[in-house]
Amino acid sequence: MSYLECAESQLAEIELLTSMFPTQEELELIDQLALAELRNYVDGSASADNPPPSRPQFLIKQKLDSASMNETEIIVSCAYPSEYPNVLPDITVRCSGLSRAQQTQLQAHLNRYLLENCQGEVCVLAAVDWVKDNLQPFINESLLTAPALKKESPSSRPQEVFSRLWIYSHHIYNKSKRKNILEWSKELGLSGFSMPGKPGIVCVEGPQSACEEFWSRVKVLTWKKIMIRHREDITVDHQDEDSKTAESVDSLRKFTGFEEAMFEPHGNRGNHMDLGQLYQFLNEKGCCDVFQIYFGIQGR
Repeated sequence: MSYLECAESQLAEIELLTSMFPTQEELELIDQLALAELRNYVDGSASADNPPPSRPQFLIKQKLDSASMNETEIIVSCAYPSEYPNVLPDITVRCSGLSRAQQTQLQAHLNRYLLENCQGEVCVLAAVDWVKDNLQPFINESLLTAPALKKESPSSRPQEVFSRLWIYSHHIYNKSKRKNILEWSKELGLSGFSMPGKPGIVCVEGPQSACEEFWSRVKVLTWKKIMIRHREDITVDHQDEDSKTAESVDSLRKFTGFEEAMFEPHGNRGNHMDLGQLYQFLNEKGCCDVFQIYFGIQGR
């Protein structure tokens, strides 16, 4: 599909979802301006050569009666890449009643379902339906494991979750914000990098709790636009302490420490980075796939 055809599919899906979830308690549009820009682009009010820079983001909220619990709330957060549905959207599921590890497992199963069944098609409604149809086993597991956790021996080692967050910002110029990003990542023991300029990119990796704390601090700063474009969550199963094959959070890191990365700034204000160099940097770290997630095109 061309950019225009992608935009037409996106707008048609949003209009369908709005008709199915008519209240703000069911569907909450995060950025009304992005939707207006998308509609103008499809209607021909904007140049077909310049797709809108802002991408629609929204939350679908559903309250389900469960066989095991009185009421379960699920929130499906969605953001459209510019080439969706040629590429999958960024969909994240949060569910009351599930532990963080179980939400991570639910998310992994959903991602696999979308990869196998929804490439090249609009899929937000399919994602919501899949979560509704497949939620009950996770709730049952949550109820079964909750008492067991209390009976664990003091010597048992808990599971950890390793996370890697790929954050996208419209721009990162402010020196104070750049300083906060560097200081907070070091304070929380996170590795990764930040790329200032337009757009701004931040990657942090480490224990999930530390990544979530970093995001909770960063997102409340004043931004024109900021979002988690992609996230990776890996459950770390600890084995015996003397086992040489035991996983650790540190063994999953792709970056050593945290740095601010600059790639030959250019442009009138010197605020644009060489994306070819960024791709090479990501490729060296084994993360080149995320380039297409950020920019909708294959890097080279």
